[in-house]
Amino acid sequence: MGRLLLVRHGQASFGAEDYDALSTLGAEQARVLGESFARRGVKPDLVLRGSLRRHEGTVAGLFAGLGEPGIPVTVDAGWDEFDFQQVVAIHRPLYREEIAGHEQPGRAFQEIFEAATGRWSSGGFDAEYAESFPAFRDRVTGALERAGELLREHRDIVVVSSGGPIALAVAMLTAGMTADAATLAVVWSSLNRVAVNTGVTKLVSGRRGLWMSTYNEHSHVEADQRLLTYR
Repeated sequence: MGRLLLVRHGQASFGAEDYDALSTLGAEQARVLGESFARRGVKPDLVLRGSLRRHEGTVAGLFAGLGEPGIPVTVDAGWDEFDFQQVVAIHRPLYREEIAGHEQPGRAFQEIFEAATGRWSSGGFDAEYAESFPAFRDRVTGALERAGELLREHRDIVVVSSGGPIALAVAMLTAGMTADAATLAVVWSSLNRVAVNTGVTKLVSGRRGLWMSTYNEHSHVEADQRLLTYR
């Protein structure tokens, strides 16, 4: 029985010129997760990661904490996040100016983000986006299938990705791979909303395929509230 451990990246640099770089706290979160893996005897046979800088930085921190730098790493861009900046900008073109002048920019962005992704995933405006929600679904489906195939050769695989793809993979497994678009969008949104940086989702491979064992487990950051972040 193989396991896929889907890891959301550490905190990125929200509000900075280069969002995609891990923040100092994000690098620490990744290292703390690696240390947690080491204590629990979790040593993956293979690491898959998306192509983004925050994925690469999270793998580096994970290896530093785990003390196992020799684990092979494969890049699969199917695990990349959707272009949330474009999705938000289409919904609210001046969102950056709005957030900059807000006393709680993180909360303000989250409200705008949820409205923007609701519009994106509704199916009514697909032509406006470089990657529609159905296209995103197809991309993540392909990445999940490729990871499942690799479990025939490896017992434990860690996948370092982002909140959107991980939530969508779980939504498809729980709602059903053939769930209608509206149902899938609702489940995905509710899961994506609560994703914690470096949260770990465990998928188990059995005779009937993949199934979810745990979602967004993050006990490794709960002891230090400073490490518990959602964006």
